[in-house]
Amino acid sequence: MKEIEDILGKDNIMYNEPMSKHTSFKVGGPAEIFAKVDSVDKVKNILKFCKKNNIKVTVIGNGSNLLVSDEGIKGLVIKYIANEVKIDKTSGEVICSGGVLNLVLANKLLENELTGFEFASGIPGTIAGAVYMNAGAYDGEMSKVITNVKYIDIDTNEIKVLSNKELDFSYRESIFQKMNTVILEVEMKFKKGNKEEIKAKMLENKEKRASTQPQDFSNAGSTFKRGNDFITAKLIDEAGLKGYQMGGAKVSEKHAGFVVNTGNATAEDIINLIEYVKKVVYEKYGKKLETEVRIIK
Repeated sequence: MKEIEDILGKDNIMYNEPMSKHTSFKVGGPAEIFAKVDSVDKVKNILKFCKKNNIKVTVIGNGSNLLVSDEGIKGLVIKYIANEVKIDKTSGEVICSGGVLNLVLANKLLENELTGFEFASGIPGTIAGAVYMNAGAYDGEMSKVITNVKYIDIDTNEIKVLSNKELDFSYRESIFQKMNTVILEVEMKFKKGNKEEIKAKMLENKEKRASTQPQDFSNAGSTFKRGNDFITAKLIDEAGLKGYQMGGAKVSEKHAGFVVNTGNATAEDIINLIEYVKKVVYEKYGKKLETEVRIIK
């Protein structure tokens, strides 16, 4: 569509773009229109156009916690790629565009000797995605470092700000999962730290991740949320499902909480395996597993 190209630039638009190129699972059918958007003004203008023309909008981050169906996504997929980071080394206050990768921010904080974000250095998504999921690891999570989040309401095209208390954070949950938004900017607060200690913690977390998680197959991180009164991976293992395979999808033999793509999986393979694991665990133990991965059907 020429109008979309005029708003965003022809080089930022792809038609019938395979979502397998934009998700860490490496599966997913085509996005009807895939757009990289790098500024707030462009977000506002493209949302205005989509509303006027009744075009469905789907927003993604780095695709690292995403499973897209084999049928793909109708309408426009927005990947917000603005990547500005402002750091006040003295106060520890940080303002970060939603498109910044977690590792990029972690390294910038390391350079400025600010501690509190080491937990996220190995989470392969964007800041906006981390906010959306209240991402966490190794006793840290986004809810502990965020002060405010600026976003645009897709339905009204209004820019709004919510404080930490208004974000309804809980385990892998935030208010944004109940809203239709593009997360534009995140304000965070960190403490002064020792550069060598920060670096050591980041390395320690990286080594833990490598030793406990399947990094030899494409996946979207932990497939299932942890249970309130049970260890999810332990139940899956005890149910005899570690290594269980459907098509090209497999329950990781390294960590049973991960479903992986062995190389030729379809999204349907992965979804079917997830549902099978849920069914078996419920039948054996009466425990309902919830998916951590975001599924777009």
